[in-house]
Amino acid sequence: VVFFFDTEGSLRRFRETRGGWLPGKAAENGGGRTTCRLGVLSGGFVYGGGRLMVVAESDLYGAPKDRILRKPRRRSADAGEAAGGMWREIQPGDLVVHVEHGIGKYLGLYDIEMHGRRQEVLAVEYAGGSRLFVPVNQAHLLSRYVGAGRSRPELHSLYSRRWQRQKSAAQHAVRDLAAEMLQVQALRQARRGHAFSADTAWQRQFEAAFPYVETEDQVRAVEDVKRDMESPRPMDRLVCGDVGYGKTEVAMRAAFKAVLDGKQVAVLVPTTVLAQQHYDTFRQRMAAYPVVIEMLSRFRSPPEQKRIIAALAAGGIDVVIGTHRLLQPDVAFHDLGLVVVDEEQRFGVEHKERLKQMRALVDVLTLSATPIPRTLYLSLTGVRDMSVILTPPQDRLPVETIVTEYDEGVVRRAILRELNRGGQVYYLHNRVATIERVAGRLRELVPAARIAVAHGRMDEKELAEVMHRFVGRQTDVLVCTTIIESGVDIPNVNTILIDRADRFGMADLYQLRGRVGRYRHQAYAYLLLPRHGRLFHTARRRIRTLKRHTALGAGLKLAMRDLEIRGAGNLLGREQSGHIAAVGFELYCQLLRREVARLKGERVPPLVSVQIMLDFVDVSPRAGDRAAAIPHEYVEDERLRLEMYRRLASAVSPGEIGRLRREWRDRFGPLPPAAENLLILAEVRITAAGRRIESIQVRDERVIMRRGREVIKHARRLPRLPHGPVDMRLRRLLEIVAGCRVPQENRSVWQPRRAPPR
Repeated sequence: VVFFFDTEGSLRRFRETRGGWLPGKAAENGGGRTTCRLGVLSGGFVYGGGRLMVVAESDLYGAPKDRILRKPRRRSADAGEAAGGMWREIQPGDLVVHVEHGIGKYLGLYDIEMHGRRQEVLAVEYAGGSRLFVPVNQAHLLSRYVGAGRSRPELHSLYSRRWQRQKSAAQHAVRDLAAEMLQVQALRQARRGHAFSADTAWQRQFEAAFPYVETEDQVRAVEDVKRDMESPRPMDRLVCGDVGYGKTEVAMRAAFKAVLDGKQVAVLVPTTVLAQQHYDTFRQRMAAYPVVIEMLSRFRSPPEQKRIIAALAAGGIDVVIGTHRLLQPDVAFHDLGLVVVDEEQRFGVEHKERLKQMRALVDVLTLSATPIPRTLYLSLTGVRDMSVILTPPQDRLPVETIVTEYDEGVVRRAILRELNRGGQVYYLHNRVATIERVAGRLRELVPAARIAVAHGRMDEKELAEVMHRFVGRQTDVLVCTTIIESGVDIPNVNTILIDRADRFGMADLYQLRGRVGRYRHQAYAYLLLPRHGRLFHTARRRIRTLKRHTALGAGLKLAMRDLEIRGAGNLLGREQSGHIAAVGFELYCQLLRREVARLKGERVPPLVSVQIMLDFVDVSPRAGDRAAAIPHEYVEDERLRLEMYRRLASAVSPGEIGRLRREWRDRFGPLPPAAENLLILAEVRITAAGRRIESIQVRDERVIMRRGREVIKHARRLPRLPHGPVDMRLRRLLEIVAGCRVPQENRSVWQPRRAPPR
């Protein structure tokens, strides 16, 4: 008999309560042996042939309804790579930017024959119908075009000078901006903040009491935050993760660390309902420790608010959770050390100015599922630190999004279907003046449903009572405004109907859709549009985008798409917007990052990588034994194969190639020879770039390596490759390239570091 437990705590609890059933001891009833192990299982089973019984924790204690287990997943990419990779998906018909040729229209993946060799290429159409075929090993040279405004740019002509002029102008324009950004970073580095102490025994106990299994993304985000807090530089970090992915736990661990160091913590949230929920969550998690937690919102009476403000100033409160009330001039802290901002995009300009003043003095941690474009831009370009949580909870299903005209029959069927399976419903109507009328109409449509109304203008006690009854399942349908938009977590609500969805922004719609589907049941989001109404172009694009991005973890994709719809030019002002429109937002950010690295004195790799031409290899899945490609039968989905090619072409170290090799093997099975050849070819490219080799050509067994006009030789002869299988010849080529010495700056000819063995 093997018992599986989700956490160390539940295993310890089992051993304490079932002392006679310890691992290795004989069971009382059958002489068998029992073993206890850690592992997340949905349920147990019996294998009679092997005389084996497996018992899951849920078989012993049941599965709590308010608990969603998270299983460990593979480590994801770092923040910049993850955020960038999610928005660089390219589909046929999209505008793309090629580093050397400018803006064109992507047509798709093609398999062509060129110079007697087959290869898979990305086809891009330019002005006049000209087509450029980009080899898949140069896929990183293409990026999706995101402009500065809403107008569609003209396609460039192949080999025209216009693109080179525009790119050169953009490169000159980013220099001043890069210098300004470095000055801002230098000021942040120069400021001295509080360096928090290393983790204590209480900190470790608090984290071990977390009732779920952390994902690796969560662990990495916690490590990033702790590292920032222990540094004397004031922290300014964005933790970006989808709704329900564990951002609040990251914030609670940071808050607990600050309190243990004698500092106060302010948690700023956009709504009173969310403030109440965070207040309950913090108190529950920290109940075993002497931490004083209070809430400051309109749910508190004026005398209570006055008492809390006085206690804050005197140092009698460790953690205060509140709405924008915390930013008022009468609120003063005794020793504030950390500010946690949940959903920064919901706060106004004045509130953000107050936050900006706070950032200069204390550590600031921002949590967001769909960050505003400017915040996302600052994170992608390195001005703000960023951690990304991409791993979804176990058993989480994506929300099914239904876009339809308003129809009472659809509304009635949606509500009844949810009620028949024991769930609850949000009906969102964002007009306080008519919300009671809408609730009355719903009572006529579904007489059996218990319906209540909640909006921000209600009396505090009445609103708290309505929400309390809804959480307690004494109400079936909550007709509400966007007061439920941020962070409200009620697992039993799995259908939301959004009236006049065309009036909401993309981030708002995404947040509202995230209020459902927070447990294991299939959830539904209905976007109701006006009948016979004419939608604005931007509203239509927002809704179409939300309908398209329904997969788990789509928050960053939507934020990037929002950036594209609204335009990137307003982020930096008119001076830079023209250059963004000319070269595209992604290439602009790439040029900016390179300029920042150059000003810092770091080595800047070239935009165009090593050119490799081998007469014994075909970069095509259909090339048989000569292939160095991802075969169609190995990965059938074209977009997925394209993304794999892009990640491989963007790799800059052998370690990244090794990680990709392990990931492919884990996701798709054992590597076919063609895929293994492709990975070795990528290692050749990376090794050559590290030795400043610009091109490699193998022709009739001779290896011709060039840097500029110089050809690398050994003993005045070209290195040669022996006959044999493709993988063996590629590995021999890798040895030859690795044997080349990295040249000194004042030398124009490279010499091999050692004579290549024959």
